[in-house]
Amino acid sequence: MKVRTTAFRVAGMDCAEEVAILKRELGGLVGGEGNLGFDLLAGKLTVAGEVDAEVVRRRIAATGMRAEPWLAGARAGADGARRRGAWLAALSGAAMAAGFAAHATLAGGVLAALGAGELAASAVALPLPARLLYLVAVVAGGWLVAPKAWAALRRARPDMHLLMTIAVAGALGIGEWLEAATVAFLFALSLALEGWSVGRARRAVEALLELAPPLVRVRRPDGSLAELPAAEAAVRSRFVVRPGERLALDGVVVAGVSEVDQSPLTGESLPVAKQPGDEVFAGSINGRGALEVESTRAASETTLARILRSVEEARSRRSPSERWVERFARIYTPLVFALALVVGLGWPLAGLASWGDGIYRGLALLVIGCPCALVVATPVSVVASLAAAARHGVLIKGGRYVEEPARVVTVAMDKTGTLTRGRPAVTGIVPLSGHDEDGLVARAAALEAHSEHALAHAIRDEATRRGLAAAAAEGFAILPGRGAEGSIGGRRFWIGSHRMLEERGQETPEIHARIEALAAGGATIVVVGNETHVCGLIALADEIRPEARRLVGELHAAGVRRVVMLTGDHRPTAERVAAVCGIDEVQAELLPAEKLEAIERLVARDRHVAMVGDGVNDAPALARATVGVAMGAAGTDAAIETADVALLSDDLSRLPWLIRHSRRTLATIRANAAFALAIKAVFVAFALGGMATLWGAIAADMGATLLVIANALRLLRS
Repeated sequence: MKVRTTAFRVAGMDCAEEVAILKRELGGLVGGEGNLGFDLLAGKLTVAGEVDAEVVRRRIAATGMRAEPWLAGARAGADGARRRGAWLAALSGAAMAAGFAAHATLAGGVLAALGAGELAASAVALPLPARLLYLVAVVAGGWLVAPKAWAALRRARPDMHLLMTIAVAGALGIGEWLEAATVAFLFALSLALEGWSVGRARRAVEALLELAPPLVRVRRPDGSLAELPAAEAAVRSRFVVRPGERLALDGVVVAGVSEVDQSPLTGESLPVAKQPGDEVFAGSINGRGALEVESTRAASETTLARILRSVEEARSRRSPSERWVERFARIYTPLVFALALVVGLGWPLAGLASWGDGIYRGLALLVIGCPCALVVATPVSVVASLAAAARHGVLIKGGRYVEEPARVVTVAMDKTGTLTRGRPAVTGIVPLSGHDEDGLVARAAALEAHSEHALAHAIRDEATRRGLAAAAAEGFAILPGRGAEGSIGGRRFWIGSHRMLEERGQETPEIHARIEALAAGGATIVVVGNETHVCGLIALADEIRPEARRLVGELHAAGVRRVVMLTGDHRPTAERVAAVCGIDEVQAELLPAEKLEAIERLVARDRHVAMVGDGVNDAPALARATVGVAMGAAGTDAAIETADVALLSDDLSRLPWLIRHSRRTLATIRANAAFALAIKAVFVAFALGGMATLWGAIAADMGATLLVIANALRLLRS
């Protein structure tokens, strides 16, 4: 059947080396490796383009893996394959132990069993029961490995499965039955533990799936409540959230007051107060008050659903370290195979070792050459890093962007909506003509009671903050382009701009000087007056985020050399914000195209540049920067979709956290690679010197694999 895009669940795809095998096998069939997508954690393969699904499945079967159509229950199937591997490893270990016990009992003791290799040709030295039990251990341990080894041999592409199979077969051939059983068991155990570690990292990501409940309590037109699957709830439907429940959908509160714990999505440490008009998100946890919410998105388009999609897509985008490891393994494994042939066959032919000793050393090299610790640790590190970041409210859209923030030396930031909240707030109050601050704010709030202008909202918010209850002015009238007027306590008052003050002829040199001083800081000035005098001045400006004041210092402490503001706002306003925040460089009055040019200049100068923004006009600059970071909660869809990273809580402190987290991830990847290669080098030297045993080599490889995986999983606790 011809299909455009097909997804498969691939049983046995637990390691980056198996991904490389599938790329080699399928690349030519599907028109190039670029048409293949891999989700190692879920065991998912996506094939893009018009291909025959049955042919793809046969090609996969030829590698020793098994492919099935991707269904909703595919995760359970992947877990089932890993459970089979664990049971086979357990059977192999039990048979090996039983065989050793039988060997020791029937052959004269433990020492006789341990030294039986020299006499293995004798049936007396190796009793039949022990031989059969060792064979069971080998078959169980190699049950899942042998098909992949045969596929590698047919393609003449040696991989770790072929290396292990040859090592086990060689040990049997020279009479080292205990060694063969031990290697088979330890390698099967290593694969089972590898599958467990991959499963743990997968579960850390999939825990996000459990955040949103499957059912939502929708209010019907008659006022009654009905429980529906969240996927069936229509946009704009109203649903009720009881105290302590999780929200199933994104929406806006229409009734009720409560505190909502948004930490599962945004990483915010404290619950956020919610009242009518506030936005809430699926997956967050309601506090003590009941809420009625009007849904704003379908279940498939909630913030949580977008996070899940982005994390799933990110898992298939490999980091530079993953690509390096894959290239290295392509060269490393054949080289080890060649070295083993030289030692196993060449040394005896050259008289440098006996045939038995040379073959044994060559087999030990094959075991040591298994690149498992190297190839599995890097993808586990990347996925653990992605999962930890998502739990902290930082959505990273691919392995590349896990590593890239570690190299950032310059951070460019938009002003409005990024360093500031993107809405005005009262920053200064100057009462005149005998009025006080509260009286001035109360009059302004009364005059602006019915206005929807942003400045009016800010003045009313200031009155609320001060606990002032201001009744709406009577006889309210808007004066287009200038302001408004109305009656308060039977007296006529007006509110407006500097222009209105001039038109009324009430400006004095003193008032003019006061206005100029306030405006010099980038504030907008609102004047309040009546028929006889000016009551006072109110300065409003875009509110600087509280965390912005410490952000620059934290970025510098994290290793960023320069923080640059790129804004389309007026220079006096930009410089005021920069002075408060400690910005190193300001570029103001920029059009969107000029922002893009500024980013290009910064990238040309500093190479590794992060751009932080929230608006549509920031999207081109976000795309051009080395790392684009969107302010997720308040940011526009264009900015979020374009960016490589989204800060879901709009908390700027997550930016230095991201840089530190990226550096921890990169350090972990490098430490794991260095440790794995060092272990290999030591045991290669031992093997060449005749001091390595087969079981010691596989134990060292398994130990190294477990250690690097454990080190990678530490990133989940970042």
